[in-house]
Amino acid sequence: MLSRKEKVAYGLGDTASNIIFQTVMLFLAFFYTDIFGIPAAAVGTMFLVVRLIDAITDPMMGLIADKTRSRYGQFRPYLLWVAVPFAICSVLAFTTPDLNTTSKILYAYATYTLLMLAYTAINIPYSALGGVLTADPLERVSVQSYRFVFGMLGGLLVATCTLPLVDWIGQGNKVLGYQLTILALSIFGVLLFILCFLGTRERLIPPKQQHLSLSNGLHTLWSNEQWRRLSIAAALVLTGIALKNTLAIYYVKYYLVREDLITLFISIGMIGNILGCALAQFVCRYIDKVTAYISVQVIAALICVAAYWVSPDQLILAFTLYFLWGLFLQMGTPMLWAKIADVVDYGYWKTGIRATGLVYSSVVFFIKFGLAMGGAIAGWWLAFYDYSPDQLQSPHTQTGILIAFTVLPAIASLLVAFVMRRYTLKQPRVQQISRALEQYS
Repeated sequence: MLSRKEKVAYGLGDTASNIIFQTVMLFLAFFYTDIFGIPAAAVGTMFLVVRLIDAITDPMMGLIADKTRSRYGQFRPYLLWVAVPFAICSVLAFTTPDLNTTSKILYAYATYTLLMLAYTAINIPYSALGGVLTADPLERVSVQSYRFVFGMLGGLLVATCTLPLVDWIGQGNKVLGYQLTILALSIFGVLLFILCFLGTRERLIPPKQQHLSLSNGLHTLWSNEQWRRLSIAAALVLTGIALKNTLAIYYVKYYLVREDLITLFISIGMIGNILGCALAQFVCRYIDKVTAYISVQVIAALICVAAYWVSPDQLILAFTLYFLWGLFLQMGTPMLWAKIADVVDYGYWKTGIRATGLVYSSVVFFIKFGLAMGGAIAGWWLAFYDYSPDQLQSPHTQTGILIAFTVLPAIASLLVAFVMRRYTLKQPRVQQISRALEQYS
């Protein structure tokens, strides 16, 4: 069993990642449309176009990580090498030079692309590190529970502190406030990445004679049918999450018409996320993680649909449903990431090739594709419903925001549940494969 200290150290890496990840999820679209002054449709298109670059960079980063050999291991070194560049790119993305609209869009494309490249270079090795800490299937769920509890604590920090810090540091200048707030959060993230590096150790290593090229690596991936199903599910679930979280600020400001409650609303949602991640390891002690994952998707969908009938004056109910949605949906997140490690073992058992970095990077690509689709749909949806920044919205626009915040994420969750019905790596089979690999090694 892994020590609690090592699980906490691993989790701190996701705290660092989520300082930026959740900032992008919760604030970047709003920052671009209402602070920087970029049209919503252009923002939606940019989110999709930039993330498509990941189709190339993610598998390349996974392959590079798989080929890395150092005294610190395959994946841990990147926590040191990329932390500072990642912080610099984060600050640049939230910097707003005085430009015309076209130049602003070009600047946003350039800095957002750099941010995503840096995120790829540090997050894929970090994610793969979770798959080589232990071979125990239940410990993997525990590791991922720690990871996402600490990751969501980073999200809670962002949710509760970002807007107050913007106001306090900027003193009315939101452009400066956002820039300096992200600078402070990024420096904190660098320190956490270093602690993660110091507190973890890689235990599962590929065979010394293994030769992994891009062509045979991709062939290994495609022959792994469980990887295909999990990748589709990951893309769908993140589409729904990104869509709902991107529109959370718009929902509170323009549908509930309570801009003063934005920080409280997203903070309560983040608390639900944290509790959901913490509960995952306990749920999986009694219910197979595949069955549990399907169940929480269906429950989350029902909660989303229920929110459609909440009127703007039912604030307590709106807050409660957002909390419950986060609780159940994020309960499935550690299960999803534990299943990625199971897919790596399955591929190794089936083909004799352990492509940990490539498997994680490819699933991360589908996750980021889902994020891109969610962000793009949010931007396009706002434009389609005639959204105008920082002013009272028409009933038509309010209805559009409500539909995108409730019904569309519910559809995404139901599609995830449907796809996962054919995923076959349940606990007995995973344990059987694990025993076979112990004999093989």
